[in-house]
Amino acid sequence: MTGRRVLVSGASIAGPALAHWLHEYGMTAVVVERHDGIRPGGQTVDLRGAGRTVARRMGIEDAVRARSTSEDGVAFVDARNRVKAAFPAQAFGGEGFVAELEILRGELAGLLHERTRGHTEYVFGDRITAVDDRDDGVRVSFAHGADRSFDLVVAADGIGSTTRGLVFGGEARVVPLGLYTSYLTVPRAASDGSWARWHNAPGGRVVALRPDNLGTTRALMSFLCPPRGYERLPVGEQKELLRRVFAGVGWEAPRVLRALGDADEFYCELVGQVRAPRWSRGRVALVGDAGYCASPISGMGTSLALVGAYVLAGELASHSSHRDAFAAYERIMRPYVAQAQHLPPFTPRIAHPRSRVGIGVLNTLLATAANPVVQRVAARFLSPPADRIDLPDYTGLRRR
Repeated sequence: MTGRRVLVSGASIAGPALAHWLHEYGMTAVVVERHDGIRPGGQTVDLRGAGRTVARRMGIEDAVRARSTSEDGVAFVDARNRVKAAFPAQAFGGEGFVAELEILRGELAGLLHERTRGHTEYVFGDRITAVDDRDDGVRVSFAHGADRSFDLVVAADGIGSTTRGLVFGGEARVVPLGLYTSYLTVPRAASDGSWARWHNAPGGRVVALRPDNLGTTRALMSFLCPPRGYERLPVGEQKELLRRVFAGVGWEAPRVLRALGDADEFYCELVGQVRAPRWSRGRVALVGDAGYCASPISGMGTSLALVGAYVLAGELASHSSHRDAFAAYERIMRPYVAQAQHLPPFTPRIAHPRSRVGIGVLNTLLATAANPVVQRVAARFLSPPADRIDLPDYTGLRRR
C-alpha cells in the first residue's frame, strides 16, 4: 500500500536498502542512525547469490563492482608465509571463501546512502528510546529529537539492536559461537598483495590480512573463547587483551599488534547468531542482522540484509495489511535464513585448531579441497547457500 511512512533504525546495509525499495513502491522512509554519519571503512563484505541478484535489480551492481576490493582469492599460509592452500575468487563458481564481488562495508553503505538520500530523510546522531505501538500507528521517542509518529517501524540496527530490545525484550536472543573477532585497518606493507592471507596459530588463534581498494590493509584477529564480556570492555582494554592473547604468534601478528595503538577503525565482537521466534510484533519488524544475523562465519550477512530488505518492502507493497505483509515476508525468508544459519559441523573450531597437529590436518584438508576435481564435492560444505531462495518479482508494484 503506497503512502505508508516507515521509520527504519540503522543506516548500514539493510536500512538504506529497505529505504530504496520502499521508495520504489511509493512509501516514505525515515532512517535514524546513532552515529553522526555513514560509518566509513569497516571490513570486507561480499555480494553473492540472491544478494547479487537484488543488487542488480537495484541497479547498483556495476557501482559495487567499480568499488570492489578486487581481491584475487585467499591463501592459507604458515608462519614463514608459505602457501599451504589457495582458493582463487573464481573457485566454487565465485561463491566460496572469497566471492566475485567483495567490497568494504563502509563503501557499500556509502553507495546505498548516495542512492537514497535524495528521497529519504536521514537523521544522524540519534536513536530510538521508546516505541508506543498503537492501533493507528507507532509513536516513537528519540534520545535527542522530538517524538514522531509513523505507520511502521523496522529495526535494521545490527546484531546488538537496541530497537529490537525495546520491542521484543528477551524474546530474541544472541547465540554465541565461542569465538571473539577483532577488526582493524593497518598500513599497507610490501608483503601485502591482491590475495587475502589467513594464518592459523596454536591455541585456536587466527590472524588474517585482506587487501582493500583504499591503499590500506584490513586485519582480522580471532580466537576461540567462551563468552566473557570482552566485547563490552573499553577499547583500550580490548587492545591490551589482544596483545596478551596473540603474544608469541609469528607471521604478521607483530605488525598487526604494533598497529593497534593508532588504529581508529577498531572493533571487537563476540561472534554469534540472532535467533528470534518471530520477526514482527504489531507494527514493528526486524530485518538483516537485527532479526537473523547468521554471523560473519556464514558468509551470508550482506546477502541476508539485501534480500531481506527487498522481500520486506515487496510484501508491504503487496498487502494492504501490515500483518499480512509481515507474515508473508517471514514465510519467504525463514527457509533462506535457516540455511544460512546452519553452519558446517564443528564451526568455528574446525577453522581454529588448537594444536599444531590440528593446523596440519586443516591445511591438508584445504589443500585437497583446492583441487579443481575435488571442488565440486567440497562446494557442498564450503559454499554458503546464497542462491537457495526463489526471489519474488515485484516489478509490477513499482511506481510508474
